[in-house]
Parts: sequence; C-alpha cells; structure tokens
Amino acid sequence: MSRKRIVIDLDAPAHATPAARSIARKKRRWPRVLGVLFVLMLVVVGVMALGGYFVWRYYRSTPAYSLALMIDAAQRNDVPEFQKRLDDEEIAKNMVNAVSEKAAARYGLALSNAVKARIDSSMPSVLQEIKPTIRDEVAREIQAFATKSKPQPFILLVIGVPSLMTIKNEGDTANASAMINDRRFELAMRRSDDGWKVTSFKDDVVVQRIVDRVMTQLPAIGQLDSQLPLVKPRKRSTKRR
Repeated sequence: MSRKRIVIDLDAPAHATPAARSIARKKRRWPRVLGVLFVLMLVVVGVMALGGYFVWRYYRSTPAYSLALMIDAAQRNDVPEFQKRLDDEEIAKNMVNAVSEKAAARYGLALSNAVKARIDSSMPSVLQEIKPTIRDEVAREIQAFATKSKPQPFILLVIGVPSLMTIKNEGDTANASAMINDRRFELAMRRSDDGWKVTSFKDDVVVQRIVDRVMTQLPAIGQLDSQLPLVKPRKRSTKRR
C-alpha cells in the first residue's frame, strides 16, 4: 500500500484556496523580476556610458573639437588659450606667396624682374617682423566669426561647430571654411601633440590689410625712379625730323 505525501504551504493561510496560493507565489516572484530588471538597466547604462566616453574621446582628437576650443576662447577673450590654437610660424610662411604677389601688383608698370626678386627676397624677413600683426588680423577675423552668435555653453558649441563650418579631414591635415560678412574664409589645420592647430588662413580682406603693412617696409613706388636697375627700362620715343 503506497503512502501519500502531504505538502503543506507554510506561507499560505491554513484555509487558503488554490487561487490565493497562486497569487501568493506570484507576489514572491516580483522581487526577483525587479532585481533582474534593475541589473539589466545598470548594464545598459554602463554600456551607454562607456560608448559615450569613447565617442567623446574620439571627438576630442578631431579638428572640429579644436575649432570649438578656439571659438570658445574667442568668445571669452581668452587670448592665451586662443593663441595655443594658432601656429604663427606656419601661418606666416604660408602667407608669403599671396602677400608677395599682391605687394608686387601694387608697383604696376614700375615692376621689373629685379624689383620682383627684391620683394620676394625681403618678404620672409618682413613677415617675421610683422608676425604679431598677422596673428592679430587672424584673431580679429575668427573673433568676428565667433561673435556672430551669442556666447553659448561649450557643450552646445561643440555640437554646433560642424553646422557652422565645413570641415574636411584627411589624415593629419584638415581644411575648414565658413562665411563671414558675405565672404568666405578658409583655414588649414594640422594635427600636433597638443591638438589641432591652424597653419594657414586665407581671406582676401586680411591679406590686403597685411599687404598695407608690408608696403610700409618696402621701397616707395615713387622712389624706384632713382633706382634704375630696379625699374623696367623705358622706351625712348623718337621724333621724326
């Protein structure tokens, strides 16, 4: 004769119905479900935080981030931080050709090969002397661009820079362009140990202002007549007798 096992649910009331015992078991199951959901939520938050960290770390290595730092420094008038983003030496070197050509063009008919050679040879030393002027002119234009809109929190500026400027990145070099006062200016950038730096600045208005400064250190156009080797030989008109 087989014995029957009697199972007594100690957690359920003595006279509880089967439906009541089922509800009691479900109530005991909820804390475990909530615990699993909480752990899953922590895992998701952790993954998102880790992914956000790596995205932010990558973005900090891009030229867009350096441009955001530059614009932010310009808006706050933080000169030391702004200058950290400029490579004065490279900007001056890259302006030599443009400034030299425009300076030579101002001599007009008085320009000869000797004058052009003299301008070209003196341009590097002249630009070195006026390097602070170049830095100030570039800073003025970027500050004018930065102050077109109201100062914003840095995080919003970081997000908005790609929409303010067209940025093309190729390895360790990049080009950025934007509009200011109905004209376009261009920046060339290069990766360095402490972030991206501006190495070239192209803007006709800025170049013209620098040429004005350079012309003060070159021979005056009216003085070239006394320097015959530097002036184009003039054709003598022959009168018919």
